[in-house]
Amino acid sequence: MDQPKKLPRHLAIIMDGNGRWAQHRGLPRVAGHAAGAKAVRNVVTYCRKLGIPVLTLYAFSTQNWLRPMEEIDALMKLFASTIRAERPTLLSTGIRLRAIGEIQRLPAPVRDALEELIADTAHLTGMDLVLALSYGGQEEITAAAREAMAQVARGELRPEDLDVERFGSLLQSAEYGPVDLLIRTSGEERISNFLIWSLAYTEFCFTKTLWPDIGEKEIDQALAAYAGRDRRFGKVR
Repeated sequence: MDQPKKLPRHLAIIMDGNGRWAQHRGLPRVAGHAAGAKAVRNVVTYCRKLGIPVLTLYAFSTQNWLRPMEEIDALMKLFASTIRAERPTLLSTGIRLRAIGEIQRLPAPVRDALEELIADTAHLTGMDLVLALSYGGQEEITAAAREAMAQVARGELRPEDLDVERFGSLLQSAEYGPVDLLIRTSGEERISNFLIWSLAYTEFCFTKTLWPDIGEKEIDQALAAYAGRDRRFGKVR
């Protein structure tokens, strides 16, 4: 497929369907997560090739901590090993790794691997790859509200001066800007507490393809749909 001329500045993806992919094959759920990790590499490098400036991946939500501990442990081990394994790819392609979420809740091996690679890629400018880990949109907004109240208490902010722009600047994801296009895989059509503030005027694309099976074709289809939409942001043209 020919690439659309209009690309999103910020693409976000809810990577869904690893468990069902494994179930359909009679495999344990962790096998689906491992297959999903391979899909991450393919999608990230493809987005970098296309020239998309910011890619945010919903890797592990705040609510995912409620899953069985055996699955969580397997996921955390996979996160740590994958982050280390992808170091050469990120460095060679100019991808800067970032992270949002309650990172302090992650096990030490994951935190250490994540922080090390964030530091090692901090100078790169090809693309920002943002991992949403232990992340929740409601939690992010709540944390920003707490910070706003703290600034008021310290005399740094007057309540009447708190507008959309000022509040938005307090969000952990503020520096990445609004999401232009959100893709969700596996046929589900909900945002699942992901980047709630940043999705205010986002275009949505849903595909029935399970995440481990995602490829350039599905990304191209979503980008083509995005390129054909008229984004008015509440205005009349």
